[in-house]
Amino acid sequence: MQPLARNAPVLTAGSALFLDFDGCLVDIAPRPDAVVIPPGLPGRLARLHDRLGGAVALISGRDVADLRAFLPDFPGAVAGSHGAELSLDSQRIQKTHGIDLDVAELHGSAARAVAAHPAILVERKPHGVALHYRADPSLRQMVEDVMQQLADTHPGMVLQPAKMAVELRPAGTGKDGALDRLMAMAPFSGRVPVYAGDDLTDEAAMARAQALGGQGIKIGEGDTVAQMRLADPAALARWLDDALERLG
Repeated sequence: MQPLARNAPVLTAGSALFLDFDGCLVDIAPRPDAVVIPPGLPGRLARLHDRLGGAVALISGRDVADLRAFLPDFPGAVAGSHGAELSLDSQRIQKTHGIDLDVAELHGSAARAVAAHPAILVERKPHGVALHYRADPSLRQMVEDVMQQLADTHPGMVLQPAKMAVELRPAGTGKDGALDRLMAMAPFSGRVPVYAGDDLTDEAAMARAQALGGQGIKIGEGDTVAQMRLADPAALARWLDDALERLG
């Protein structure tokens, strides 16, 4: 897979780096709890955080607690649940939306709706729910129909298509909004954003980074607004290691 031929991103001491997790830093797994953390990833993130003056953040559809559990030593900010929650340190998680949601009821409704299809994985999130059909792609339409019904009965929630999954999340949140929120804070403010991600959910954040004068990196296949494409998380790891070497 060849990089896109326009203004390939470069990390400098004035960059702010934003990274998706699944399919970007780690390979996609059959289940969200089955991902494997590459041995060099924690150290790489720590070095990037040091070289960029702390301006490194994870922006993911996963919730913050889940990300912190996989990367307990990550010193940077984490925006989880598509920006519905934000953690600037390892101790506190703040909600970033004002929607009044009975999340237990939402989780129960989703589970009951797909109970007859064990191949569908119900991912319960603090601010929404996702249904994964990776184990049986033929169930895509059924999942989309169920999620549309849930969206219709839960005001303030919107559908978010993803790879082999559909998620229901609070309206007004998104990875682009998470990037904006972080770019207004130290140590990100005044820097040039570079965003790397693999999913449909990342495209808006890539576009936002570029609108702010920054750059985007697409991991894997699919249409993209990004200036550069890399094949997989291993290719991104090599790119980041090269960037660290240039940063000195």
